Amino acid sequence: MTQKIIFLDVDGTLVDYHNRIPASAVTAIRQARANGHRVYVCTGRSRAEMQEEIWEIGIDGMIGGNGSYVEDDGKVILHQLIAKNEAIRVVEWLQEKGLAFYLESNNGLFASEDFREAAPAVMAEYVNRKGIVDPKEQEQVTTNFLDQMTHGAELYRDDLNKISFILSSYQDHLDSIQAFPNLEAHTWGGRGETALFGDLGVKGIDKAQAVDALLAHLGADRRDTIAFGDAKIDIPMLDYCEIGVAMGNGGQEILAMADKVTADVEDDGLYKAFVDLELI
Repeated sequence: MTQKIIFLDVDGTLVDYHNRIPASAVTAIRQARANGHRVYVCTGRSRAEMQEEIWEIGIDGMIGGNGSYVEDDGKVILHQLIAKNEAIRVVEWLQEKGLAFYLESNNGLFASEDFREAAPAVMAEYVNRKGIVDPKEQEQVTTNFLDQMTHGAELYRDDLNKISFILSSYQDHLDSIQAFPNLEAHTWGGRGETALFGDLGVKGIDKAQAVDALLAHLGADRRDTIAFGDAKIDIPMLDYCEIGVAMGNGGQEILAMADKVTADVEDDGLYKAFVDLELI
């Protein structure tokens, strides 16, 4: 079989809503790589948010920050950052509006002073929407999330991939679009007015463009690509790649446009798709 280049979204695709990697997914990736295929994660996470267990599976590299960062076999291929003057403007704007936020960098996650206090309630809602209803589990997910954060660090930075902030209302997202036309504005944690977080990142990039840059570096053919995702932000990647696979737990938009739909992330969805596509 021709070598395939496989791109996996992380949250909701490779990692379940409890932040666990299904054992079947580990098996699928290792077998696929043993068969000569290359496997990359393609995620909104910055490198600092990549749990060590993902690297331990054995992957060929990553696309991070929804396309702002590309790494192959430990070598940085592309890294586009928010300009420092723009980052400072965002930080000051969020502080003026009283919105808790955290800064996403390959060097770490840096939280505003009020983030630790504001995060538990919104994270409880986030994990509840993902089907985690046990209060102890909800608390553990929130604790794990907050433990990634550095508090009290310098917030005027030149190494940022993205800035995420807790929405007090959907209007905050709409205001961010108007306030920062030179940045890319998205939301997460819900559709439309049910969104819980807003984020701002480098303008004019997406996962598809990052995949294209990586293929150019590899000298690989787009016809040999397969992408997996579960969310609206994954759609450009699935549309760009030769085969786009949506997870069964995906949103309606991605389920409608995907070439294939596999099982839920918690029902061995990746493994089943790898078998179906004869990668393993």
